[in-house]
Amino acid sequence: MDWSTFKEVSVGLIIFGVFVFALLIQLWYYLFFFSRLAFYKKKEVPLTSPPASIIICAKNEDHNIIDFLPLIFSQEYPEFEVVVVNDCSWDNTGDILNEFAKKHSNLKIVTIKENEHHSHGKKVALMMGIKGAAHEHLLLTDADCKPTSKDWLMNMMQQFNDETEIVLGYGAYEKQKGFINKIIRFDTYFIALQFLSFALARRTYMGIGRNLAYKKSLFFKMKGFASHYHIESGDDDLFVNEAATEKNTKVELNSNSYTVSRVKKTMKEWIRQKRRHVTTFNQYKFGSKFRLIMVSASQYLFFTTIIILLILKFQPIIVLSSLVLRLIIQLLIFNKSMKLLSEKDLLVFSPIIELVLMVLYPLITLLNKFNKTNKWK
Repeated sequence: MDWSTFKEVSVGLIIFGVFVFALLIQLWYYLFFFSRLAFYKKKEVPLTSPPASIIICAKNEDHNIIDFLPLIFSQEYPEFEVVVVNDCSWDNTGDILNEFAKKHSNLKIVTIKENEHHSHGKKVALMMGIKGAAHEHLLLTDADCKPTSKDWLMNMMQQFNDETEIVLGYGAYEKQKGFINKIIRFDTYFIALQFLSFALARRTYMGIGRNLAYKKSLFFKMKGFASHYHIESGDDDLFVNEAATEKNTKVELNSNSYTVSRVKKTMKEWIRQKRRHVTTFNQYKFGSKFRLIMVSASQYLFFTTIIILLILKFQPIIVLSSLVLRLIIQLLIFNKSMKLLSEKDLLVFSPIIELVLMVLYPLITLLNKFNKTNKWK
């Protein structure tokens, strides 16, 4: 064997070793973590219905309030209030809320007026709503969200007990025509696959403000958003990342407990929203960051080394067989978990969308490095 051949084989072996490592990491996450959501079976819990406060922050949301607030008031639950924070709205939000208040005695309106000398983000509005809430058990959602059933509140609240302080729910986006809609919804689904699976493994690292419940006493015990107030985003994921423990968090995965939000219609709008969301990652605890980095890094390493090994024609049968193995396991996990989360129509497109998102994520990261994101509007 001459030197050039030896060198080529050595390089191939090194790359192949990286490929095998990446494959094993990917399979580990899918089989050990993500399978927990895919094969989830709900445990019977005692039915509890403590008095609850639903918190909604609204900034120029008149059209959404008209459509979705009636669905909030239609919840079949013994005792609850709806706290809506009218955050410096200049549209008809205030007038519409006043009309709702005439019909619903359990509506509490918290109004924040605009201050030309001081601007604030969503965290201030949410903090005002929580302070104004009368009950210990809080359920957070957004003004552009609707619950999937009249039992949304009941399902989320029944997970609470003396030990449980946080309940994580699933927040989907509207199904519409077009590939962009599928990209947005798959991204949302895959994030849920991760944070719900990790929570089931007692490694909770985030929740989503579109469907998140926790106790008011926990909020004040953690001093609210004090540790990350300087960051515009993070009212949901950073709070949960800081407050969650191995024992104080549960997930609720009954389809009647989900919410559905209005979805961005263009890629530009979604990227703008996504840029704001990813700014919180660096503030996560080390363990959370490590696990998420390993998921992402192994994914990039897996596909990169596949391309290189096929170009080098190094063990192509083994490489392609490994690719098929990962795809089969991935589709099995996707199929079961998408069925659970009512996202089954995404399954056929999932391998393509996965590759599209692998291109988009680095671009979003670069955009955040060179351009500041907008505050919540």
